[in-house]
Amino acid sequence: MATDSTPDAPGLCFGSAAEAYDRGRPGYPREAVAWLTGEDPLTVLELGAGTGKLTEHLVALGHDVHATDPDPRMLDRLGSRLPELRVSQTAAEEIPAADGTYDLVVAADADAWFDSERALPEIARVLKRGGTFAIVRNLRDERIPWVRRLGGLIGHHATGRGIGDAVESSPYFGPAEDASFKHWQVIDRSSVQDLARSLPEVAVLDRTGQESKVREVLAFYDDFGRGMDGMQLPWVSECFRAVVGIQPKTIRQDQVPAGTASAEPVAEESPEHDGEATVPVALAPAVEPPADDDSGMLLIDFR
Repeated sequence: MATDSTPDAPGLCFGSAAEAYDRGRPGYPREAVAWLTGEDPLTVLELGAGTGKLTEHLVALGHDVHATDPDPRMLDRLGSRLPELRVSQTAAEEIPAADGTYDLVVAADADAWFDSERALPEIARVLKRGGTFAIVRNLRDERIPWVRRLGGLIGHHATGRGIGDAVESSPYFGPAEDASFKHWQVIDRSSVQDLARSLPEVAVLDRTGQESKVREVLAFYDDFGRGMDGMQLPWVSECFRAVVGIQPKTIRQDQVPAGTASAEPVAEESPEHDGEATVPVALAPAVEPPADDDSGMLLIDFR
């Protein structure tokens, strides 16, 4: 039962509003997803997949997708959308996959919740040589005055911030490419309330604060006199992709010299990258891959 206490830690705040999130959040333009992935079928790991708004495009484009989210309530909603999809409850900081497993790791409106110092080495580790880390963010276009006024109620969006300092300064990835795609979301008196409830600035409030904020947003909507006709809310999907340059590799426990406290991953530099490798945080002990796996990679067991 909901109470007047804060429902979740910030990174898990969306699960309590999973249905509102699914109904009220915009999707992503198909052309934006195609830009992120390219034309060839890929093995894709999606981090922070939420209710599957990006995932459904990845599947429709023919990619082999493994969707993950740390919140089981979001995964339940995703499962109802894509019941045949492979999903895992896991976080970006501990990815239970072998080194060099995926062609692409992608995060849609989720990277802000990552602990970058732990997540970026993990993402680089599970990418194949030459693989790509991609990010897409949906941002309201606040160049339009009424959208800027809405942002004053539910939190402003700043476009043009780039892929982020953490990735730009990371030794694991090369320079990022970027592209932007504009699209529109039809919102009405009902869905504008769902949109408000799904936003982190609102979802982290206690119940009294949430309902107060929703009433403010509804009054703003009604002031426009649009009623059931709805409004066209403008969004910009900002897309980024960066090729992995340095790949941390897992060291088996039996490879650690006697007297060493724990195994640490080492970093391998790809020829395309000129930077110096740094040692990422220690990972859990590894186990041998299946006998029919000739990749030489190791599967990490995070249980």
